[in-house]
Amino acid sequence: MTYFKDIIGQDSLKSQLIQTINEGFIPHAQLFTGQGGFGTYAIALAYARYLNCQNRTGNDACGHCPSCLKYDILAHPDLHFVFPIVAKKEKKKELCDDFLPEWRDFLQENPYFDFNSWLNYINAGNSQAIIYSKESDAIIHKLNLKIYEAAYRVLIIWLPEKLHPTCANKLLKIIEEPPQHTVILMVSENPDNVLGTILSRAQRINVRAIEDQKLSETLTERFGITKEDAANVTHIANGNYLKAVETISLNEENLQFLDFFKSMMRNSWMRNVKEMKQLADILAGLGREKQKNFLQYCQHLIRENFIYRFQNAELTYMNHEEADFSIRFSPFVNERNVIDLMEELSTAEQHITQNVNAKMVFFDLALRITVLLKR
Repeated sequence: MTYFKDIIGQDSLKSQLIQTINEGFIPHAQLFTGQGGFGTYAIALAYARYLNCQNRTGNDACGHCPSCLKYDILAHPDLHFVFPIVAKKEKKKELCDDFLPEWRDFLQENPYFDFNSWLNYINAGNSQAIIYSKESDAIIHKLNLKIYEAAYRVLIIWLPEKLHPTCANKLLKIIEEPPQHTVILMVSENPDNVLGTILSRAQRINVRAIEDQKLSETLTERFGITKEDAANVTHIANGNYLKAVETISLNEENLQFLDFFKSMMRNSWMRNVKEMKQLADILAGLGREKQKNFLQYCQHLIRENFIYRFQNAELTYMNHEEADFSIRFSPFVNERNVIDLMEELSTAEQHITQNVNAKMVFFDLALRITVLLKR
């Protein structure tokens, strides 16, 4: 799924990108920014395909030329991928090219994805995936080779915010002045975390949320749900296709997070120190990225429960299971504690990021919530 026609919505952006190529305006370094569920990577890949298609139409690649056929299997000799990995020295897998088979399979199976999707796919566990420092030498070597057959050699760097500082700094010169007919496409979910000197060298392209009507139509077509249900899911998803799919089939992680949240709030309300410690032990056993995701989920639910009290469906973004819980829980989130609850959860997330002992973080968080819930 790397054609413009397969991307949900985004018609204005697709037209803009096609027009720039046909007019010969092709910046050598571009930064696509937006959530994975908006289709940000798919748009960058469709752009690369269209750029090298030998028989372009007015709105998409042809799908039949030699270039398109190689893009279909993501194996064009002038298409290069860089992405976060978890190095496995014992298996001598330390560069992105060592993970190419897994990456190609992942892209074929998941046209819309985010960082957590990839971590789960490669079973990262407690390890943090990054783009290692030695990747810079491999990139520079590839980009200095002769182009095999394409009009443009394309390098797609997914999540430049995950570049090791040494790698990022080594790439500055080649991003600013790449070899002739070389295009570097970067795709970021958190552009604020990208090295400033990289940001200044790339043209930024903001990928916005999918339009409600387009997303709703797609959900009805692909999942066979009613228009009314599709409209409700679209509202909750807020333009994010991944969030919409999760809402339709609430995945195991979200169900687990909801159960953890319920237990945490219940233990804190009842001042059950023994259960607090047990839950802290369980949460400490999750991978670091999953711990951060859980704390972000908690912040989402606190915010939604506060807004739920105003009884305005247009303002809330919860699925049925979360909304059922909020009927009972929302009265405990009010003007006197909501800001402090959010701050405590955000601080806990920062501590997890800084590798503070997870058991201590979650137990301390539960104790602090005990005081706040009583306000």
